[in-house]
Amino acid sequence: MNPLQETYFEEESAAPVEMLAALFEARGWPCEVTPHGEVTSEVQGSWSKYQLRGIWRPEDKVLQLMCFPGLHLSETKRATTYELLSLINEQIWLGHFDIWSSGDVLLYRHGAMIGGEGMLSLDHAQAVVETAIDECDRFYPAFQFVLWGDKDPRDALTSAMVDAAGEA
Repeated sequence: MNPLQETYFEEESAAPVEMLAALFEARGWPCEVTPHGEVTSEVQGSWSKYQLRGIWRPEDKVLQLMCFPGLHLSETKRATTYELLSLINEQIWLGHFDIWSSGDVLLYRHGAMIGGEGMLSLDHAQAVVETAIDECDRFYPAFQFVLWGDKDPRDALTSAMVDAAGEA
């Protein structure tokens, strides 16, 4: 059992919204649960503050986790952003980036099927949340290059994927 589980969780699994809320609270992230099966939180990523939103659909046993990196696009950047989304989504195994049609907001979205009794384990909750944050951190610079630096989508992705060797 990991230290987080020993400290905050008596059960190995819980209803998805409750498990996410407990995870967010254990990490010290502000959290709000709605009566409609949603949980929201904010977390500081490497590049920006991200809003996390988990929505549970009990009839389908699907937990949708969305991560909003706080990037809005203008009409003039729509076509290049969609091209970049396509290139980025080819690189991702779980989830995908999309543009929320109301408000032109960029987001990462992942639907996790929850089997059996519809209970979410701590390990699964941590994996889904960490993947969302990691993918937003990983591709945030590419979005910046397109939205603010007027780079070509392919060049933006190539520039963003350069890994620095060593530490500064």
